[in-house]
Amino acid sequence: MPNRTLLDVLAGRPVRGVSGSFTVASVCHRLRDYGIGALVVMKARRLVGIITERDIAIRVVAGHRDPMLTLVREVMTPDPRTIDAGACLAEAHRLMIDGGFRHLPVMRGDDVVGVISLRDIPAPDGPSARDAVGVPG
Repeated sequence: MPNRTLLDVLAGRPVRGVSGSFTVASVCHRLRDYGIGALVVMKARRLVGIITERDIAIRVVAGHRDPMLTLVREVMTPDPRTIDAGACLAEAHRLMIDGGFRHLPVMRGDDVVGVISLRDIPAPDGPSARDAVGVPG
């Protein structure tokens, strides 16, 4: 696994996020439009959660909730694990595998600088770490 920092990997990528008052339906549109699987949830410039495709599938769809009426703050993962922007890809990979999640907010101090995904981490012999460890997309 290359020895690049997370800041190197995220360079040039905008931080994609929403507030807790967004509807799940609006989040789904953003995920589709941006081609990503998670958005950070912010309140007054502070990270308060993350909303992922999995949160939506399990808490909204399988929970028989209406995505047009359900608010992000009701179904997000609050206070997610984070990692420092100066950390290496291997550390991010270990945290995600050990924690059983695929998206990890990247911080510089109190500021979110992006979200790293298992898909962003190259596997030694394949397209991504996600494929190497058998984590579904």
